[in-house]
Amino acid sequence: MNIRFHVLAAAVCAALALACAVVPPAHADEPLFGDVYTTDLLPQGKYEVEEQLLWRGQKAHGSFNLLESDTELSYGLRSNFQLSGKIIYDWTRARQNAVDSTTTPPEPYSAYFPAPASTFDRGHLVGVSVEGIYRILSPYLDPVGLAVYFEPTFGDRFIETETRLILQKNFYDDRLVLAANLKWAPEIRFLPPDPYAAPGTAEAKSNTNIETDLNLTIGASYRFAPDWSAGWEFANEREVNGWAVFAKSQWMGNAYYTGPTLHFGGRHFFVTLAAEEQLPWANNYMGQPVVMNGRDYDVDFEQYRVRLKFGWYF
Repeated sequence: MNIRFHVLAAAVCAALALACAVVPPAHADEPLFGDVYTTDLLPQGKYEVEEQLLWRGQKAHGSFNLLESDTELSYGLRSNFQLSGKIIYDWTRARQNAVDSTTTPPEPYSAYFPAPASTFDRGHLVGVSVEGIYRILSPYLDPVGLAVYFEPTFGDRFIETETRLILQKNFYDDRLVLAANLKWAPEIRFLPPDPYAAPGTAEAKSNTNIETDLNLTIGASYRFAPDWSAGWEFANEREVNGWAVFAKSQWMGNAYYTGPTLHFGGRHFFVTLAAEEQLPWANNYMGQPVVMNGRDYDVDFEQYRVRLKFGWYF
């Protein structure tokens, strides 16, 4: 997987190097990036169906695969407001993947407790969500584009409210797009007792786990040929115990990801491919044994991510 990942990164870099001088502007609402959102929205009265597949792979040891599937229908309610509904389904297979060589399911399966040396193989409906994006400033009419994003997700034993501040700046007749997102996402999980937890601990009985994700993602994308764009993303993902994002005593994981993106946008459809690798810069402030060779392998982190998005406008 390591060789194939770097071949993909090299291919996208080569495509970016072929950038030419004059190309047409992007279509509205094209997802130029894998994770970074832009302020481009659907025109009023238009619909879009999008499927997103995210593969996460490789932990500290053993085997680990997680495939996340998001099926989304979006509608341009107004020229500056887009509303979407989403169904989220995951499948995972893991075996002795943690730093201590025990089997640890990914975060969407926090309510499951496999035996330490077993194989965990399961799929389930994570939840449903509603997503709204409101554009305050347009990068085509104002010095910088600005939008706010809000997405509550409801699932079995799980509630998340994700909020993003989205910034966008265009250059060279809109061929070069720079974007940044600041994401704040508290998660509440209602967990059953862990049969393998030490007696008397909080995990040995039913408990409520509250965690906040605070992420900064940035990206640059260049339209190098008609309908084709290539770029790069960088992300810093931080996890906080509870709500106190500014209390260092509550900080947990801190990991960095980076990788290339490639996008094709036709008249009625689009395809976006993005790949990321975790950089060996991670920290875990809670002293948990989840960091190895500089990478965090806690339940919400892994070494590689590959994301495919495709959709249809109508």
